[in-house]
Amino acid sequence: MYIEQKYLLLVSPQLQQFKKKGDYLYNFRCPYCGDSKKSRTKARGFMFRKENNLIYKCHNCGKGANLQNFLKYVDSKIYNDYILERYKKSEKVEPDIGKFTKPKFLKGDSPLRTIQKVSSLQWNHSVKELVVSRKIPSNVHFELFYSPQFYKWVNTIIPNKFASLVKDHARLVIPFFDENNKMFALQGRAIGNEEPKYITITLDTEKQKIYGLNRVDWNKTVYVVEGPLDSLFLDNCVATAQSDLRIKNRDNLVLIPDNEPRNLEIVKQIEKYVDENYSVVLWPDYVEEKDINEMILSGKTKEDITNIIEKNTYAGVRAKIEFTKWSKRNAK
Repeated sequence: MYIEQKYLLLVSPQLQQFKKKGDYLYNFRCPYCGDSKKSRTKARGFMFRKENNLIYKCHNCGKGANLQNFLKYVDSKIYNDYILERYKKSEKVEPDIGKFTKPKFLKGDSPLRTIQKVSSLQWNHSVKELVVSRKIPSNVHFELFYSPQFYKWVNTIIPNKFASLVKDHARLVIPFFDENNKMFALQGRAIGNEEPKYITITLDTEKQKIYGLNRVDWNKTVYVVEGPLDSLFLDNCVATAQSDLRIKNRDNLVLIPDNEPRNLEIVKQIEKYVDENYSVVLWPDYVEEKDINEMILSGKTKEDITNIIEKNTYAGVRAKIEFTKWSKRNAK
């Protein structure tokens, strides 16, 4: 079942509303019939275990298929890889799926060497499942980490940062690297319902807290969002890990606030961006999702989102006019 689960999760970013419902039970919108035409949130396709196989069944169109035929229909490349691995002569299966070249920036970062990369975790690990369920691109899994005792681990970097370890728990670790691939901050994201959802730790107070500096090209248009995970879905995108998206001493920025038009703090921030002549995205009314990740989960593609951003980016006098109309519409 290891290989079956592996390839189902590999194809899952292409399956809308993909969720794990239980042991060997997955739910998503049917790729054969497209599922409900009236509701984009209904998902009536199920993948479940039957003996030692995964079987697909849609409760909308009635389509049934084994995993092999399902993969063949959804993604021919993943299907071919599955066939090669499933039926190769040697039955030995390597437990470490992600075979990435070790990034050179990890060599000097001993704190990160004491925890696991998400790319090295088993596919049924809770953090791996979280990252896959959020459809985080697999090519960045090696930059995300898992700490089973987050408070204790942070205390090895900053002694006594957390005075008490009584409520210590596991978290997804999101390191912030600078242009020289040195970690200068990190964020711990809750895996379950732990509060707060995000804990941000600053290691170098002289640096502005920006995620994605190790990948950004400042000679091109740079997109700025709030959430580090959101930034992974757009090209040349960074995140500030806070509602203020302004970056010091940088031009050619496009600021992309979360889509929360009734959040007064965000509205005030947008007004500042407009007054200071930043290029800013004003999400149109038909976009219902709060942020980039939620848009991806709702079925929008990277190209869809990029197109919406390009059509709704404003600056200067035009930004002031559009902001006035936008704020009036959302005040109703």
